[in-house]
Amino acid sequence: MELEKLANIYDAFAESYDGSRDIFNIDGIIAEFQNQLNNKTGNMLDLGCGAGVPIGRSFIDNGWSVTGVDFSSKMLSLANKHVPEMTCICSDMCSVQFEENEFDAITSIYSLFHIPKEQHIDLFTNVFRWLSPNGMALFTYATKEYTGSEEFDGYKEFLGQQLFYSHTTPDNLLHMLKDIGFNIESTDYRCIADETFLWVTVKKT
Repeated sequence: MELEKLANIYDAFAESYDGSRDIFNIDGIIAEFQNQLNNKTGNMLDLGCGAGVPIGRSFIDNGWSVTGVDFSSKMLSLANKHVPEMTCICSDMCSVQFEENEFDAITSIYSLFHIPKEQHIDLFTNVFRWLSPNGMALFTYATKEYTGSEEFDGYKEFLGQQLFYSHTTPDNLLHMLKDIGFNIESTDYRCIADETFLWVTVKKT
């Protein structure tokens, strides 16, 4: 199974990945997202939380309760060390279940593009259901700026490993999100550590 292979890869390079996170400085983006939220404290969900830094750590330091989901047990071991206050769940984000309206904010940074694009609509539908009214989500999405193709299902090298990536076009993505019921708050192409991804902020109204 593709996700099992991917989880094993992240287990294998958890320490080196954690050691490289300063290269991918997203502190300003997290602060910007927090400033957009209607609630200044609440319940937050981080899908693909990794080692819990910087996202989980930042939200907890600002008074939020945070739940982190990741399929790598080694990453969650690091999260338990870096952010012991965070509730950690070892699961892939497509299988985990939560209550309706449970979270005021949801993030999925550098993670959901490892999910086959055919599953994206179900995942975003879950995110919409899990968000409370006026709750917001922030996620990164792969596009041709990263993969070289308008739509993609294949492998790219990252930290010496071949990782699976999948995405549809930005237009298809935005139509999907609107059909689910999201308001699109922002779409920004950001280049961080020589990698360009589409950063999307959506709101449940």
